[in-house]
Amino acid sequence: MIVITTPTGDIGSQVLDTLLRDTNGEELRVIVRDPDRLPASVRERADVVVGSHGDAAVVDRAFTGADAVFWVVPPDPGTASLDAAFSGFTRAAAQTFADHGVGHVVGVSALGRGTPVAERAGLVTASLAMDDLIAETGAAYRALANPSFMDNLLRQVDAIREKGVFTGTVEPDRKAPSAATRDIAAVAAKLLLDRSWTGIGAVPVLGPEDLSANDMARIVSAVLGRPVRYERQRLDELGGTLSGYGLGDAFVHGMVDMMRAKDEGLDAGVPRTPDTATPTTFTRWCEEVLKPAVLA
Repeated sequence: MIVITTPTGDIGSQVLDTLLRDTNGEELRVIVRDPDRLPASVRERADVVVGSHGDAAVVDRAFTGADAVFWVVPPDPGTASLDAAFSGFTRAAAQTFADHGVGHVVGVSALGRGTPVAERAGLVTASLAMDDLIAETGAAYRALANPSFMDNLLRQVDAIREKGVFTGTVEPDRKAPSAATRDIAAVAAKLLLDRSWTGIGAVPVLGPEDLSANDMARIVSAVLGRPVRYERQRLDELGGTLSGYGLGDAFVHGMVDMMRAKDEGLDAGVPRTPDTATPTTFTRWCEEVLKPAVLA
């Protein structure tokens, strides 16, 4: 049995869709706060455990009889600390992995381990500490080491449509990897289905190319057939914007520290190889995902 957390999330929903197509008869179970958000077809085919996967009683029920777990920590903008948001949220599940002898866990994490800035990278630092916690449980563990998501640009669809601009804090010509969430989900599903792997390790998911923000602006412009530019935002401006949305101080500082670390090379520590590259180019993602959203 495979257990999927965050089955209505950006990545979790795509992992679930893939597993529903390709399980070869393997049982699926999902943990979800609001089962009404699941399509009827999912509720018919998967066992549903209602509640938070940060709750010890919920994960005790969900992981009973589980062979593998897809683990994602949901964002907690109001958290008192990043340790509480990541390792604190995961602690009950980690104990349950050990108690129930869960053999394999695949988790969504981040690039950066081993880089000079990894210890001051905010959300990423906390995510890497969560990986260490899971690694101590005795389960075989693969941390999906992700760069920034192409799909994050969907948060700026209105600005792209109405103003021809998207913003970020990285230096405009700094090239870095990015990945489509559908590729991350595909890597996760493959690991969950083929559990021949053992031990502890990271699986970098780097996309097919490194691009700068200016490169992305040129591609978006070409795909949309209209000029779109990148506008750099200061880190203090980012912090002020997030605080204005009501996000808590710990989360805001964690986001700012992460973005500062990305501009200092956080995502540059892993070389791209056939094993770490994923297929969706930014151009293809813009054509198939961003453009329909902008035109909607």
